[in-house]
Formats: sequence, C-alpha cells, structure tokens
Amino acid sequence: QVQLVESGGGLVQAGGSLRLSCAASGRPFSTYARAWFRQAPGKEREFVAAISWNGIGTNYADSVKGRFTVSRDNARNTVSLQMNSLKPEDTAVYYCAADQHYSRNYYASSAYDYWGQGTQVTVSS
Repeated sequence: QVQLVESGGGLVQAGGSLRLSCAASGRPFSTYARAWFRQAPGKEREFVAAISWNGIGTNYADSVKGRFTVSRDNARNTVSLQMNSLKPEDTAVYYCAADQHYSRNYYASSAYDYWGQGTQVTVSS
C-alpha cells in the first residue's frame, strides 16, 4: 500500500519557523523525486519545492526562495521542508508528492503520481 504521510504542521506567528516531514512507504521512494505543494483557501494548488532522488537537484518557488529548504533522508524514506521567516501568505495546506522521475515540469502537479493527505500550516500576523 502506497502511503505518503505529512506531519509537522501547526499554528505559528509571522517570522517563526516550522519543519514539515513526509514519510513514504509502499514504493522504492528513495529513488523517487519528491516535492512539496500547497493550497490556500480559494486558490489553486501551487508548487513550493522539489528535490531529486539523490538530493543534488533542488528547485523552489520564487515566493519561498531563501526562506524554505527542502531535504531528504533516503534511509528513512522521508523528505522535509524547513520553513523559516514565515509570512501570513504562507498559510495553506501543504502536500508532499512523489514521482519516479524528476521531470523538467517539476513545478506542475501533473508531474507527480503520489500524494499525501496534507498538513495545515497557519501563520498569524
């Protein structure tokens, strides 16, 4: 059974930090590209960050560059998103995703076959 399970969401004040984690099972996810997306109320799901299977390749949305860092631990099949200097506009449900390939369209939801259920991040002003 394929599972992607996010954790680490919560309520934080603006300027604060949170660390999200996504544990994966049911596939050889240590060889898969992984990514984070988010969806705010009334908005479309948007790309946040992506990382190649070996961690060498990373990409970020312009809105989070310099504040968020994506990393992975292949021994534990987990990927993390360290979020610093959080802003109220970062409030959203955050989803982790995975796919066999690190597509040139890494920023598109359609590039990923596997998804978690999401974890809520709320940043108060």
